[in-house]
Amino acid sequence: MQKRRIEYNSPVDALTAISKRLTGYDNKYSMDSEDFFDKYGKGLAEDTEDFVNWSNDYQHYMAILPGLSLL
Repeated sequence: MQKRRIEYNSPVDALTAISKRLTGYDNKYSMDSEDFFDKYGKGLAEDTEDFVNWSNDYQHYMAILPGLSLL
């Protein structure tokens, strides 16, 4: 699995892009990102490339949210 780095111009741009990716995973796997992350964290989901990326995107999404309330 190749590591990728994406840079954004603002937290809002980052949140928008990550939200779109999360929606794609939600639809593809018919599961809400929050539910997926809970199962993944408990070891109930495999370490496929999609699941690792989904988990990372969800963690980034949750890290960005608190900072946006200050804007």
